[in-house]
Amino acid sequence: MSDTERDTLHRRVVVQELTSLDGFVAGRSGELDFFDAVPDYGEVDRYNLRLLADTDLALLGRKTYQMFSDYWPTEQAQGEVVAETVNAIPKLVFSSTLDSAPWGDRGPAQLWPGDAVERVQQLRQEPGGGLIVWGSITLARSLLAAELVDEIQLHVVPILLGQGRRLLDEDTGCMR
Repeated sequence: MSDTERDTLHRRVVVQELTSLDGFVAGRSGELDFFDAVPDYGEVDRYNLRLLADTDLALLGRKTYQMFSDYWPTEQAQGEVVAETVNAIPKLVFSSTLDSAPWGDRGPAQLWPGDAVERVQQLRQEPGGGLIVWGSITLARSLLAAELVDEIQLHVVPILLGQGRRLLDEDTGCMR
């Protein structure tokens, strides 16, 4: 069976990150203030609208879920081009510490307290559209290590951080 045939037999997992020019996806303490250096989110937003047309589940780690749920379902985000799409897509939050995952006045996100790798393996075998991981560095790393990621999309922010957290550590090794 070719790689192309195999790819059509499972749901695709896309990891999407904003990254600095020097490869950091967060500051040393997880801060994301470098996102302010994005000159224009318009291109990223238009791309994401196309991507999300074929995506039917967002996979989020706890920290990214909390950051997203504090912004996207609020009045502050309503002018954003992707707000309605981000708010409408079903979400699965991987967390062993949260008791609930509300999403503004919409239905809550689904919580999964168990093993993320095992759950994503199951999801890939079910019928449906693509799966997207936004941010969620720990989740993304786990899925990458388990070879469950079909595509990594990096949107480069024109800034040098000098230090911080990378999606891929120096000892990650070769991945395809």
